[in-house]
Amino acid sequence: QVQLVESGGGLVQAGGSLRLSCAASGRTFSIGNMAWFRQAPGKEREFVAAITWTGGRTYYVDSVKGRFTISRDNAKNTIYLQMNSLKPEDTAVYYCAATLKSFVPSSRIDYDYWGQGTQVTVSS
Repeated sequence: QVQLVESGGGLVQAGGSLRLSCAASGRTFSIGNMAWFRQAPGKEREFVAAITWTGGRTYYVDSVKGRFTISRDNAKNTIYLQMNSLKPEDTAVYYCAATLKSFVPSSRIDYDYWGQGTQVTVSS
C-alpha cells in the first residue's frame, strides 16, 4: 500500500501563486509514476500534470502549460505542483495520485492510490 498526503492549498487572488506538496509513504518503491488531478464543483476529475518517478519526465494538460510546474524530490518521496499566474478557473480540489504502471496515464482509472485532496480557491 501507498499513502499520499497533500498540503499547500488555500485562497489566492488571480495572478497569484501556490505550491502544493504530496508526500508518499509505505511501499513507495512500487510507484511507477505520479500525477496531480483536480475536480471543480459539478465537473469531472481532470488530469493536470504527471511526472515519472525515476526519470523526471513531465506531462501537462494544455490549460496549465507555462503556468504550472510539477517536480519531485525522491529523497523525500514528495512531488510538488508550483502554480503561477492562477486564474479563477483553476479553482478546484487538487488530488495527488500514484500509479503502479510503468507508463504515464492521464485517465483517473489508471491510478491506484489517491490523496485526500486539498482545496485551491482563486478569487477574481
